[in-house]
Amino acid sequence: MQIGNYYIFTYGCQMNVHESEKLAGILEERGYVHCEKPEDADVLVYNTCCIREGAEQRAVGNIGNAKPIKKKNPNLIVAVCGCMTQQKNVANNLKKKFPFINIVFGANNVEFFGEYLDLFLKQRKYQNKILEDKNYQSNTRSVNIVRDDKYSAYVNITYGCNNFCTYCIVPYVRGREISRPAEEIYKEVKDLIEIGHYKIITLLGQNVNSYGNDLKDNKVTFPKLLEHIANFDGDFEIRFMSSHPKDLSDELIDVIARNKKISKAIHLPVQSGSNNVLKLMNRNYTREKYLDIIKKMKEKIPNLSLSTDIIVGFVGETEQDFQDTVNLIKEVKFSNAYIFMYSKRKGTVAEKMEGHLPLEVKRERIHKLLEIQKEITNNHFVNLIGTIQENVFVEDEKQTFYLGKTQCGKVVKIKKDKQLDSGSFYSVKITDYSGGNLYGEAL
Repeated sequence: MQIGNYYIFTYGCQMNVHESEKLAGILEERGYVHCEKPEDADVLVYNTCCIREGAEQRAVGNIGNAKPIKKKNPNLIVAVCGCMTQQKNVANNLKKKFPFINIVFGANNVEFFGEYLDLFLKQRKYQNKILEDKNYQSNTRSVNIVRDDKYSAYVNITYGCNNFCTYCIVPYVRGREISRPAEEIYKEVKDLIEIGHYKIITLLGQNVNSYGNDLKDNKVTFPKLLEHIANFDGDFEIRFMSSHPKDLSDELIDVIARNKKISKAIHLPVQSGSNNVLKLMNRNYTREKYLDIIKKMKEKIPNLSLSTDIIVGFVGETEQDFQDTVNLIKEVKFSNAYIFMYSKRKGTVAEKMEGHLPLEVKRERIHKLLEIQKEITNNHFVNLIGTIQENVFVEDEKQTFYLGKTQCGKVVKIKKDKQLDSGSFYSVKITDYSGGNLYGEAL
């Protein structure tokens, strides 16, 4: 029975997207129905991110927009959760700034949102529920998931992070790394495959490559986990994110290379091409180590598509350090790169380092790097003309073409000269690239 509408704002990474799917499941179990506009909601949820300053500012700005909605609907319930609220004193500061907030909880207790909502409805009192630590075995329970996509599904394999990169707030808000038991993961993936329409399954973790390191007597490494799933019966493709170069093994490269069901699109964040900056970032690998991994992947993995993350203007980054990053992206030729200016995060090691760069220097460098990468990306896709792309996933049928995506996530407009089924994989010959789109015909 419908008791009201809900609307969820989601900021940040795929982990947050998946957690919003859990929040939606909790709400729908209680009789709420998703609505298309926040103005029509009886429950508004803001699932926040704090990886960069801009993400926090967007979230805070949108929370402020709830004030007139609350004024029109005094019974509106406003809940704020996620990484931003997990930071010290943020929950109290948000309540002071926005007195209309009813429920605040963190990134470590998403699965308990239902209890907090029930408690508020019973008591009509503000609920501040920030859990400092996440213990998977005792605090995480299975919840209903309302998945955001008809064909794609996320599956957590780890929570938290042990790396403590000096610029990153994630280990402080999500806690230390916790791996899910392998059998739990296998069951969730098998259940998704048996449903029939989930064709793209993405394994999630802050660092999937270190899966299992925290499990006692664990014999299942990430390569073994990945290969085991790739051997399941069914028509599907397995992806994963994020990878840390320091933990990417030769065994993993071999597993990806020999299994057709594992995507050949690999996202491997380098962050900087300078050994000096990588050391300051506490990344625990060198430029040479990273390039050696890339060389092995290119030699062994057919149709490899590489993407990366880069931070420009980190503390102490010299002009030569920046040039080292420029040279690295020219050498690797990433199909895509997500490039960001360094932003100071309160509570991180980098916040207190000396040598923070002026904003104008960071802006100048990011513009240069974006222009260089734009040309590399354009050349990458031009070079695909005439090639045959395996496992292109057809997502939708339009009036004059089918809409598909390659394994590297690039849109392909497929000629309508054959009958294709949405939700299926096809081999596609690329015939053109223009306007940011690949064009092709199914074989």
